[in-house]
Amino acid sequence: MQSFTHDGFELTFLDRQPASGEGDPVLMIHGFASSHYVNWVSPGWFKTLNDAGYRAIAFDNRGHGSSSKSYEEADYTPVKMASDAAALLGHLGIGRAHVMGYSMGARIAAFMALSDPDKVATLVFGGLGIGMVDGVGDWDPIAAALLADDPAATSPV
Repeated sequence: MQSFTHDGFELTFLDRQPASGEGDPVLMIHGFASSHYVNWVSPGWFKTLNDAGYRAIAFDNRGHGSSSKSYEEADYTPVKMASDAAALLGHLGIGRAHVMGYSMGARIAAFMALSDPDKVATLVFGGLGIGMVDGVGDWDPIAAALLADDPAATSPV
């Protein structure tokens, strides 16, 4: 895993060129309470895209997987999380990529397309509910869940 720092977060990612050489980049954004591994590596999406000739890129959103976590609710907005995705492309020197998002990752991808349309070649949304049609919905429960203590980090009394 590689990492870079953006907006005070250390964000971890995988970046793999296809064996055939340089391929079009595909940025994969995972869902809530998940990681790049659970949504993209384990089910085979990362390998399948890479084997098909694409540059496969997947990262752990802030507060998820191996990326760092904050205890500030304001750090977990779709706009800020979309800026992480755009910053990763900048960090990698990629001007434009295909972007795939699943669930919360689809929402983040949509916000990225709105804030940085020049960086998004195409969008693929998976597991995105009616909220995309009738409104963004309430982001606060997601932010609150990301602020919860990690039970694995506390020792028994």
